[in-house]
Amino acid sequence: QVQLVESGGDLVQPGGSLRLSCAASGFTFDYNAIAWFRQAPGKEREGVSCISDSERTTYYADSVKGRFTMSRDDAKTTVYLEMNSLKPDDTAVYYCGTAQFSDPDESSWYLMEEYDYWGQGTQVIVSS
Repeated sequence: QVQLVESGGDLVQPGGSLRLSCAASGFTFDYNAIAWFRQAPGKEREGVSCISDSERTTYYADSVKGRFTMSRDDAKTTVYLEMNSLKPDDTAVYYCGTAQFSDPDESSWYLMEEYDYWGQGTQVIVSS
């Protein structure tokens, strides 16, 4: 069955960096777009970034552009989210999700309904 396992969350000071990982199994990883979402306490889950197959296209939420970088290693069936210049507003549980499409659309990649499977999440806390 499809499994997504996130890791790398931690407590970090403002301005710090973290790298999240999402290890995937149970589906043809090479052909699927993968996304990172996050959910802060009391807020809805929101799209952070999405990467197409073969890294042809990557989208980012405006709130993380220039600070976060998403990548994928198909040989390891793992995606990463490199997070720099972290802010307290980045505090959230981060989830990865897999879609049935390979090339995300700019107008819909951030919608939860575009994704079929989710991991259990990893907690990121940005605080001094």
